[in-house]
Amino acid sequence: MGFADNLKSIRKERNISQEGLAEIIGVSRQAVSKWEQGSGYPEMEKLLVLSKELNVSLDYLMLGEIKSTENNKTLPNTIIVPTGKITIKSYDGKSIVNCYKVLASHVMYKAKNDEPKYWLIGLNSGSFWGEKSIVLGWYVDEEKIKKEMDEIAEAINNGVPAYELKYAVKVKNKMLRVKIDEE
Repeated sequence: MGFADNLKSIRKERNISQEGLAEIIGVSRQAVSKWEQGSGYPEMEKLLVLSKELNVSLDYLMLGEIKSTENNKTLPNTIIVPTGKITIKSYDGKSIVNCYKVLASHVMYKAKNDEPKYWLIGLNSGSFWGEKSIVLGWYVDEEKIKKEMDEIAEAINNGVPAYELKYAVKVKNKMLRVKIDEE
């Protein structure tokens, strides 16, 4: 089953009408109907609300993945086709970006000892003016950013729809500079 069938099935299991679900999510009943017919998808923010309100994982909602009793393995009941895109939450949690390209680079200034030396940038084409870039994460060394890039590439190749940064450091802004947050 895909997203449309999963959403409809979960909604009915919970005895929620399309109108009721629309009210919970903050959309029109027509939007819910469109999603359940497979002629549209909600925005990422709405998907997160759906997941929370219906008490199901995004994996289950989007892919219909179920847990096996054998070694607690995940068994997808759909074929996953890599899209070349992946959704990544930024280091500060303020942005969720549907990236079609992820770039690793040295920061544009000479980094001091208490500053990250690399940054990960995500690009999407959601802007009226073309590509939009956003800093996804900050890194202390080349090894960590390469490891992150390898895992993101693997996730894209495996058709994983979302990825959470694992090797980025916490930072804080201080006088127009980005400092590593030691707290």
